[in-house]
Amino acid sequence: MVDTAAPRDLLRFATAGSVDDGKSTLVGRLLYDTKSVLADQIEAVERASVDKGMSTPDLSLLVDGLRAEREQGITIDVAYRYFGTPTREFVLADTPGHVQYTRNTVTGASTAELAVLLVDARNGVVSQTRRHAAVLSLLRVPRLVLAINKIDLIEYDQAKIADIEREFTELTRSLGFTDDAVQVIPVSALVGDNVAFRSGNTSWYTGPTLLEHLESVPVDGPDADAPFRMPVQYVIRPRTDELHDYRGYAGQVASGTVRPGDEVVVLPEGHRTTVSEVRTADGPLAAAGAGLSVTVLLADDIDAPRGALIAAASDVPEVTSEIDATLCWLAEKPLLPGARLLLKHGTRTTQVIVGALGSRLDTETVSYAAAPEKLEINDIGRVSLRVADPLPVDEYSRVRTTGGFLLIDPPTGNTLAAGLVGDPLAAVPAAG
Repeated sequence: MVDTAAPRDLLRFATAGSVDDGKSTLVGRLLYDTKSVLADQIEAVERASVDKGMSTPDLSLLVDGLRAEREQGITIDVAYRYFGTPTREFVLADTPGHVQYTRNTVTGASTAELAVLLVDARNGVVSQTRRHAAVLSLLRVPRLVLAINKIDLIEYDQAKIADIEREFTELTRSLGFTDDAVQVIPVSALVGDNVAFRSGNTSWYTGPTLLEHLESVPVDGPDADAPFRMPVQYVIRPRTDELHDYRGYAGQVASGTVRPGDEVVVLPEGHRTTVSEVRTADGPLAAAGAGLSVTVLLADDIDAPRGALIAAASDVPEVTSEIDATLCWLAEKPLLPGARLLLKHGTRTTQVIVGALGSRLDTETVSYAAAPEKLEINDIGRVSLRVADPLPVDEYSRVRTTGGFLLIDPPTGNTLAAGLVGDPLAAVPAAG
């Protein structure tokens, strides 16, 4: 038997920042310095940079995919980038900087284990910095990096950088981040200071480069220490005589750890049993942690169909038809009370009716305003929901995976909203 699941060596992270803070250049620098782009791509960027009259390659061209976007100087969608080093693999969600694209920040950060938030060293912490930090706190992204970019344009002024760090630390503390979850790194994406290589221009800085930090930060995930949860994706029943009694429940461990002998409960029915075996295609495991896809065998012959949730019997989520939630509205068409939609939670989809709309979040002050008549695109607001089938849910602030859900348009199948059970910012004071 394998002692434990192999350690995960993948970091999912997102970038965010105001327009013109240099996100595309920073991402391009990471790709360039980790040798994650082809030679002909680099040659094309160099030619385009010369045509623009630039003396150094414009590495933002490596990530700004559409010519129209480049001509406007903005990036308007979430772009996923994949790169690696000998130490770790990375999935990067590059989100747009415009205030009207809050929904894209939500999308990019929803699965992130870390977020890199950029500020221009000349401007410091601005309203959009506060807005992005509020959204990242709302989504419970466990770790933040503040990349103070364009330090070459302030002549590597240590005092100025220290002032920005102090203001940002006050902000993150007010949003519930602990100091050890936040790293501040002064960088110049254009010339490469402290991105992948340590800069001789900042001898006073003793912290890691951005890449060093990305390679070394723990990647256990936000729900690694949460109670065990696994939505059933598929029931395995081999059609062979020798395995006629075999019934395995396949899915991805959403949170916590499961081991043979653990007592579990199958929800929403509430049947209790114990785990007899945990398997992968490579054989049985002594333990399986969050993020690993496994097949769980149970000691008793009970019904656990697709859509059921297998959870730790010692810490059971609430099964309810009434959900008090926070919605990040993603659609052009506004949300009105009384809307009949579909709700997808884990591997189960059910009908839902939207009840009263509560307060709307002001992401600049991180405080709630009066209840609106409707939720518009990019709005974040409190709502009450009634589902047709009772669902086992956790507060999002406690378990991200079973505390999150999607609202779907029944006719088209389009995603309308990202939902968070409860109010993740309930205990957080305003940052403004």
